[in-house]
Amino acid sequence: MRVTSTEFQQNVGRFQDAAQHAPVAITKNGRTHTVLLSATMFEILLKGRVARPIEELDHETLEAIAKSAVPSQYDELDAVLKDWTP
Repeated sequence: MRVTSTEFQQNVGRFQDAAQHAPVAITKNGRTHTVLLSATMFEILLKGRVARPIEELDHETLEAIAKSAVPSQYDELDAVLKDWTP
C-alpha cells in the first residue's frame, strides 16, 4: 500500500492497522519517504542483522540452526578453508 504523507496524517490509525498486515509506503513529493510496518515485521528484519547472545535465541531458532547444513554445491569452500587458522 502506498499513501501520501497528507493521507497518512489524516488517517494515522487506519494505516497503523493496515501495517499489521503489510508495509505501508508513505510518499512525499511522489517518492517513497518512509515505510510503516508492524513491530513483528520490524523484529524479524532486525533478527537477521543484529548479533545476539545465544542465550537470547528461542528454542525454535536453536533447533533450526542445529538442523541446518551447507548445500553440497559449496563443498569446494572446505578446501579453501582447510589450512586457515584464525
